Amino acid sequence: MTKRWQQRPPGSTWGDWGEDDELGRINLMTPEKVLQGVREVQHGIAFSLSLPLDYPGGTALNQRRYPPILRPTEDLQYKQDTFYNVIARESIAPSLIDVWSDDVVTLWLQYSTQWDSLAHQGAEFDADGDGVDEPVYYNGFRAGTDIVGPQEDAKGDGSGSLSFARHLGLEHMAAHGVQGRGVLVDLAHHLGSQWQPVNLKTLLEIMAADDVVVEPGDVLLLHTGFATQVLAWGRDPDPVAIHATAPYLDSHDPALLDWIAESQISALVADNYAVEGLVPDRNRERHTLLPIHHLCLFKLGVALGELWYLHDLATWLREHSRSRFLLTAPPLRLPGVQGSPLTPVATV
Repeated sequence: MTKRWQQRPPGSTWGDWGEDDELGRINLMTPEKVLQGVREVQHGIAFSLSLPLDYPGGTALNQRRYPPILRPTEDLQYKQDTFYNVIARESIAPSLIDVWSDDVVTLWLQYSTQWDSLAHQGAEFDADGDGVDEPVYYNGFRAGTDIVGPQEDAKGDGSGSLSFARHLGLEHMAAHGVQGRGVLVDLAHHLGSQWQPVNLKTLLEIMAADDVVVEPGDVLLLHTGFATQVLAWGRDPDPVAIHATAPYLDSHDPALLDWIAESQISALVADNYAVEGLVPDRNRERHTLLPIHHLCLFKLGVALGELWYLHDLATWLREHSRSRFLLTAPPLRLPGVQGSPLTPVATV
């Protein structure tokens, strides 16, 4: 049997959990890591870390992602156009008292609070060692063969609707459960709402000031205040300010990228749009547009969480001089997806 890849990117974790691994550093969320999270529960208070899934509103943040479209299911049996407020005594039998409703949603999976899967971003890399770069994803899964786009898989009859990613879809994270210890760094408290890059020096200074310690297998969450502002806009975001609000990780700081790799965090989460800033690199050589996405999703197998709502949790943790909690955050168990909405819960 031919090995899927002959060489891996420098500093990557390809093969560390086996050639066919599709979880990446979620593998570090072991039973012991779950117990570490459970030990952080002292008050039994739970915080929802999700925005309403129809936020931010409109398409100003990303023109290819739209708000959910919610509608009733079609009714083909009970004498109504839609299955909303179906009165059973009128539709089935006079003796029944039931009233039913049923609905369906068209959902852009990365519109609001989300996980990025390892199939969300790959890179051109010479994985087979023939001297020619080819499009591949984490652990050498190949674009067009293992990670299939809709132009190749959808047949127009719905048969391919759940098969876009034959590998690295978020169903693997969902089956794992994604539960363990979360650690929050409160960037917003120290830096305010100004749009600014956060390099490693600033990040470590803030962590030291708040006595925040990150250990292997932890999920690192960054409170920037972005999602708080999104809520304040009430589904009508400022189309300019939404692209220049709140701190973000400085992905052009090599020391920060090294720290992310060396920290052995299992996942990286922020309440902003992309964790890192969408700031162009003027480098004329071949490079990635999103260095943290490239490092985490392509090389390390670190799932990225975006647009989580962290304000209430951050406030409570600060009031109690804490930074750690039990985090439960499985994505939808929908096979083959590159991203997934979720309702993560932090328990303190």
